Amino acid sequence: MQMLTKFETKSSRVKGTAFHPKRPWILASLHNGSVQLWDYRMGTLLDRFEEHEGPVRGISFHPTQELFVSGGDDYKVKVWNYRTRRCIFTLQGHLDYVRTVYFHPEQPWIISASDDQTIRIWNWQSRQCIAVLTGHNHYVMCAQFHPTEDLVVSACLDQTVRVWDISGLRRKSAAGAQPMMSDPLSSQRMNAQGDFFNVTDVVVKFVLEGHTRGVNWATFHPTMPLILSCGDDRQVKIWRMNDSRAWEVDTCRGHYNNVNSALFHPKREFILSDSEDKTIRVWDTTRRTLLQTFRRDQDRFWCLNAHPELNLFAAGHDNGLIVFKLERERPAAAIHQNSLLYVKDSQIRLHDFTSANDAPMVSIRTAPAGQYLPPPRTMSFNPAEKAVLVTSDAEGGSYELYNLPRQFNGQVADSTQARRGAGSCAIWTGRNRFAVLDKGAQQILIKDLSNQTTKTIKPPVTVEAIFNAPGSQILLTTATSVVLFDVQTRQVISEINAAPVKYVAWSADMSTVALLCKHTITLATKQLEQLCQVHETIRIKSAVWDASGVLLYTTLNHVKFALPRGDSGIIRTIDNPVYLVRVQGGDVHCLDREGNVEVIKVDPTEFRFKLALQNRNYEEVVSIIRNSNLVGQSIIAYLQKNGYPEIALHFVRDDTARFELALECGNMDIALETAKAIDKPAYWNKFSQEALRRGHVHMVELAHQRIKAYDKLSFLYSITGNTEKLAKMQKISVMRNDLQSRLQNSLFIGDVEDRVRVLQESGQHALAYLTAKSHGLADEAEAIRAAAGVDEADIVGIEATAPPTLLVPTAPIISSTELDWPQLHVSKGIFDGKFSFGDKGAGPHPGKSRVADLATAAVDGDDTAGAWDIDDGDNMGADEGGAFGSGAAAGHGDEVDLLGDEAEAGAEGGWGSDDDGELDAEIAAEATAAAAAGFVAPQPGISELEAWSRNSPLAVDQIAAGNFEQAMKLLRDQVGIASFDALKPAFLEIYTASRSVLTTAPFASPSRIPLRRNPEDSADTSQHLPAQLYSLSSALEQLQQGYRATTTAKFEDALTLFKRLLLSLIFVSVDTTEDANEVKQLLQICRRYIIGITIELERAAAAKEEPTEDNSTRLVELAAYFTHCELRADHEKLSLRQAMNTAYKHKCFKAAGEFAQRLLELVPTPQIADKARKMVTICDRQSRDTLAINYDARNPFVICAASHSPIYRGEPAVNCPYCQATYKPEHDGQLCQVCTIAKIGAKATGLRSLASAE
Repeated sequence: MQMLTKFETKSSRVKGTAFHPKRPWILASLHNGSVQLWDYRMGTLLDRFEEHEGPVRGISFHPTQELFVSGGDDYKVKVWNYRTRRCIFTLQGHLDYVRTVYFHPEQPWIISASDDQTIRIWNWQSRQCIAVLTGHNHYVMCAQFHPTEDLVVSACLDQTVRVWDISGLRRKSAAGAQPMMSDPLSSQRMNAQGDFFNVTDVVVKFVLEGHTRGVNWATFHPTMPLILSCGDDRQVKIWRMNDSRAWEVDTCRGHYNNVNSALFHPKREFILSDSEDKTIRVWDTTRRTLLQTFRRDQDRFWCLNAHPELNLFAAGHDNGLIVFKLERERPAAAIHQNSLLYVKDSQIRLHDFTSANDAPMVSIRTAPAGQYLPPPRTMSFNPAEKAVLVTSDAEGGSYELYNLPRQFNGQVADSTQARRGAGSCAIWTGRNRFAVLDKGAQQILIKDLSNQTTKTIKPPVTVEAIFNAPGSQILLTTATSVVLFDVQTRQVISEINAAPVKYVAWSADMSTVALLCKHTITLATKQLEQLCQVHETIRIKSAVWDASGVLLYTTLNHVKFALPRGDSGIIRTIDNPVYLVRVQGGDVHCLDREGNVEVIKVDPTEFRFKLALQNRNYEEVVSIIRNSNLVGQSIIAYLQKNGYPEIALHFVRDDTARFELALECGNMDIALETAKAIDKPAYWNKFSQEALRRGHVHMVELAHQRIKAYDKLSFLYSITGNTEKLAKMQKISVMRNDLQSRLQNSLFIGDVEDRVRVLQESGQHALAYLTAKSHGLADEAEAIRAAAGVDEADIVGIEATAPPTLLVPTAPIISSTELDWPQLHVSKGIFDGKFSFGDKGAGPHPGKSRVADLATAAVDGDDTAGAWDIDDGDNMGADEGGAFGSGAAAGHGDEVDLLGDEAEAGAEGGWGSDDDGELDAEIAAEATAAAAAGFVAPQPGISELEAWSRNSPLAVDQIAAGNFEQAMKLLRDQVGIASFDALKPAFLEIYTASRSVLTTAPFASPSRIPLRRNPEDSADTSQHLPAQLYSLSSALEQLQQGYRATTTAKFEDALTLFKRLLLSLIFVSVDTTEDANEVKQLLQICRRYIIGITIELERAAAAKEEPTEDNSTRLVELAAYFTHCELRADHEKLSLRQAMNTAYKHKCFKAAGEFAQRLLELVPTPQIADKARKMVTICDRQSRDTLAINYDARNPFVICAASHSPIYRGEPAVNCPYCQATYKPEHDGQLCQVCTIAKIGAKATGLRSLASAE
């Protein structure tokens, strides 16, 4: 047995201690009159209370209220509120020192013992003394309530222990409280008289005599009818009682000075006592034998206290207090796959994580009678032999080898067959051998299954402990490092510096290891190369790796995580320490100190998010942002620190924080939006400075206008040559009567007349006369001279000079409408195309770069609802909702020819190609060899069309070269094309556009000249490629037209545009991987919009049919499916509003509420948001669907492009090899209804648009 110190303070003499029942707090009453409140987990002083005059001897927490009570040598009992940090009231009545004070566990009572030979019971609610217990004839040193019965025990220096019956007091209190009195002195006198004469309230039940000197302490056993007392006769006595009598059971002798306090261990059969002989002794309760003595050389012990729930004790001594426990509480455990082996109640138990079954397997050795056996400390499991090594601190360190039953039959195996040996650590190093550390001899013994030593190794360092490692290696821990040691070769492989390591946690694949010290965790590779180090201020208890490579660990009060690159954080708070054994998703399996297997639910979102950022797994980052509620200043600060302000901007809703983040990541549009919302001069100034630095001149102008910085505006207009606006500034300065601004603006625009007027109005007549005279304004100069009353002869010093030159701003090189600096076109980041910062939860949109620009274009769907005929009127109380209205739903607006500009789609010039394809140029070796033979005929070259065919593997280039059959074969293999009817016009256009015809003479045939994509590479035939007809730029223009048609509800035109774009993407060739990815993203967008628009057109047609239940059901279903087509954010808002109204109109309130909630997540305009909230409120009250619709929003699904019905996760499905549209299995082998060219379910390698081998 050992004293495990958890916390220690240095102060003046501690006379009393008290544990808080729930929080990690302890009160210490000091001899200097102070009361200290400590957090023993963190080791910090929380508060100090100093109102007593003289030593404070008694202290106690209330079991449930935010109160504690103290008593001292000033005869006062004080009740404190530790939250408000003040004394609430003082109970006065004792005539001498107050020794102890305690709260009753149930009643509003306080008991106090005093040197005035009395015990008083107070009602702290009425603040009155309700009983005075008299009978002792010396100082009463201690008085306590029984934890469950109506008894009080007291100890006195009259050498007696008294047990009092207070059941009469409880009955009296239950009958009715005593009346409150205005005069506290009269109240005390009356109460005292009542207590003296009404002897039935409290009576003496037993008087225990046996001590030969004064008794210092007496206490009840928490559950048994036992009393413990100690005194100045240096003895600890145990008493037993029943209803009729009490008698002495035994005496514990061993102290050689006054014994000041003693108590029963709340969970074990132990007695603890402390004494002025500077020792704390532990006794066996049943055999009354001394088990252990803990000694301090300088400090006498004065008080002893036990935690009401935890295995903790506190002892006060001359120089402070100490919080300790007597034995380790960490259960020994080992994990293998889905099973956990652990020790509980002297048994090795097996817990199955899958089924949660738990059963005992083997009983282990227990302590003989009258002896103490420490609990097992560690466990190591050998799954091959089903053998377990259990180590403990017994006998200076020992291990035991147990064999588990091969087939468990429900019977617990006996421990008599266990093999034992001496050693501080024992671990398995192979299937049939294990290593044992003999710490005293500094040897590592390799033993076999029969416990025979086969090898002895002298370690190269002084080893404190050994732990397992991969293969034949083990970890040796020293006082300053950890060594990776190979047992077979007896060589040191690597070493890492670390504080003394207590535990080691390996990842599942044994690739990384966590070295757990008292306050640090070191993460390293299996070669002990340090990855990072995590520091904690409180003790680290356990750690375990999850499947993604994140370390989860526990401290005394938190479950935390650590990433391999050093980031760490708190996952959740725990009430009591636990020991982690396994992590699976959001379930953390752990053992508590009682040996119970528990499952703690945690949210892995934060560490998954940070790990994905570190690993640059941006797709998972976007998924987490969309599907979780990551909030908080810590996440924002983390993103800023790690260089992701654009992601942090997504989490922030505070305008000030968004403004700062927008400036940091250069998003000037959001910065402008938030600056308008804040509308304070300081923010406009900061915005203008950043905008000027980035060359956004118009934003600078707007900022100066908002804060009315007229001087800055004038300067801005002057340096940009904007004379028109300078003239406006001149008029503003006149209206403001700002002479200085008028003078400045007149200088900038060269207005001499106004400059003369300003000088004249300001009283500067001399300057006004000089200015007018210098610029030839003779009449104005003469008028000024006359007004000033100065003769012309008196004016001297003005000599005729060269004609004056006006100060006129330099003429601008470019027009004022293009003052913003030209911006270099760069691809947007991964996050710019994934979500809109203003639309949280808008759903991921494919694409980035230019595709992302169009997918997140600033088209506010909230302002275009009229084109979609969405009636958002206040129709919540009526059935007349109408998504589109009855009449306009079919037409979707007027017909507009959106295809007139289609001829310009291919007008984009060819993309300059740096083709890295295969080089097939042939070397004419034969011509070189035959040069000496005389004339050699030149070798025939290859035609331009043949060069095109050789240089490119793309179908579009084969078409341009005239190889239609090869092109069709490529398209069949790549995208499963089964019908080329729709592609025939494109084939002919591509073939025609790749060559020009030049007429030379009437009698000569015209020359056909091939048109190259890269005419500058004319020397090398391996670089020749045909000109492009379909380019990515033209595809993006078509996409924008399709978006515009969808926004204005021209769905037939939009469907035509998207289908044309879908077919043209087959023939787009690009030069970079990024552009190739954009082509694939365009393909996905087209598929989604074609399916979505087709669903909407079917819904519009159904709306015109006769209203039946089936028809109404189909209307609601189609409107619901339309919201799951992953459209652009503004279109998704419109579809949700339409679905919300349609569902509400047909009394599908549950579905309507879901659509309204999804709409709110997309952050619509305030007006629409208010209506959506009203819809949610109304639908929550009814929460039912009158129609049986085939729609489950919580079950992920895709939409069948043929039947327009959901295909839920897990159901069979087939796909189009080109556009990837999903179909039910009955459509396998048919033509795709989206692209109309590919065969559903056909095998294909995938579309190729990149000509090079990049």
